[in-house]
Amino acid sequence: MNAKAESKDSRLDILKWSAVALLVVVAVVGNQYFSAEPILYRVLGILLLAGGAAFVALQTAKGDAFFTLVKEARAEMRKVVWPTRQETTQTTLIVVAVVLVMALLLWGLDSLLGWSVSLIVG
Repeated sequence: MNAKAESKDSRLDILKWSAVALLVVVAVVGNQYFSAEPILYRVLGILLLAGGAAFVALQTAKGDAFFTLVKEARAEMRKVVWPTRQETTQTTLIVVAVVLVMALLLWGLDSLLGWSVSLIVG
C-alpha cells in the first residue's frame, strides 16, 4: 500500500473512531437525560447505539483485524478436543488426592521442624 492510501485510511479511521466515541457519549448522556423513561426504552436505545458504534468500529482497520481474530479464534476452538465427563472427573479426583497428600506431607514437615526448633530453643 502506498503512503497516500495509508494516510487517507488513517484519516478516515480517525473520523470513524470519533463517530464511535460520539455514539458512546450520546448513549451515556441520553441514558442520563431520559432517566425518567422506563428502563426498557433506555436499554433498547443503548443497545441500538452500541450496535451502531460496533458497526462503525468494525469498518476501521483495527476493527477488521479484531473481527478476523475473532473468526480465527472460533475456528481454533472448534478444533479443540474437549475431555469427556469421565476424564474430567478422574483428573479432578487425581488433583484432589495429590493436593491432600502434599498437604499432609507439608503438615508433617512443619510439625517436625516446629518440634525440633522447640527442642533447640527450649
